[in-house]
Amino acid sequence: MNLVLFGPPAAGKGTQAKRLVVAHNMVQLSTGDMLRAAIAAGSELGQRVKSILDTGGLVSDDIVIDLIRERLPEAEAAGGAIFDGFPRTVAQAEALDAMLAERGSQIDRVVRLKVDETVLLERIEKRFAEEGRSDDNPESYKVRLAAYNAQTAPLLPYYAAQGKLSEVDGLGSVEEVSGRVEQALSVLVG
Repeated sequence: MNLVLFGPPAAGKGTQAKRLVVAHNMVQLSTGDMLRAAIAAGSELGQRVKSILDTGGLVSDDIVIDLIRERLPEAEAAGGAIFDGFPRTVAQAEALDAMLAERGSQIDRVVRLKVDETVLLERIEKRFAEEGRSDDNPESYKVRLAAYNAQTAPLLPYYAAQGKLSEVDGLGSVEEVSGRVEQALSVLVG
């Protein structure tokens, strides 16, 4: 089973992905986590993307697609992937579909976490205060949210046309949202 968790930054994708990893023995492929790990390691890639992320910019499709391609065998061995933060554009979705088709696989379900933008900003401010992630400062976040709204929102009709889109209310406790996500997946695993 391959899933995409879809929603703006701070919608709870990472939190829900971690719960799904435990519940379904899948691999979480978080492009944000992969890029932050590259920065922390001081790798060449990390140095290239640090300034982009610090200003709220988005890393190029080529870099992100290469990161995903590198991790697909691990996800396949585990029985599936939870894509978190990818794809973020229709071009990336098409590239992902092609990569998976080459491997005899596909995206089975896309779960969109819907969260009000005011709540998102409150979450970011709290996360920035607690974790100090440079890409979570409120000004960078506004740039990221605008990019999400402009570039990623067109994925809704892309996946809806394939009959793969489920929309889930992302407000409430982690457990409440997790229950809604599991209900959206029940058609696949039930």
